[in-house]
Amino acid sequence: MKLCDLHTIYEGADVGADALRLRLADLTASGQGDLRAVVGEFRRSEVLVPVVEGSLVSVEAGGIRWLFVFTDDAALARFAAARGEAVPERVAVYGARLLDRVVPEVGGPVGIAVDAGSAAGMVLPPVTGIVPDAVAVDAAGARI
Repeated sequence: MKLCDLHTIYEGADVGADALRLRLADLTASGQGDLRAVVGEFRRSEVLVPVVEGSLVSVEAGGIRWLFVFTDDAALARFAAARGEAVPERVAVYGARLLDRVVPEVGGPVGIAVDAGSAAGMVLPPVTGIVPDAVAVDAAGARI
């Protein structure tokens, strides 16, 4: 997806993912948690989506396109440093907008990689209950 497409859903406020960061840290520390609560927190949080040359930063693995998102600038900077790259441009977007509007527009199965490379990182796979049923890999009649 191109950056120009994302600007229509950009909310433009200070990034607010503190609650999501705390929930991910708790999940990592305990090894247990409620995935529905994590998804709910992600939907309510404004996350950073890195952009390079006008496109969202992503990777394809196992037939799924994974969009990278970060809960703060520090997590994004660590990710870029681990890849030996400069910190890319980024836009702030609410998780709900990513799941409900961006993921269906990309085409093919698309999941979200939150804070990739960090101890509390996690993935939100393209399955029912996370992404719209029309693009969930496990939904009957999905259009992927």
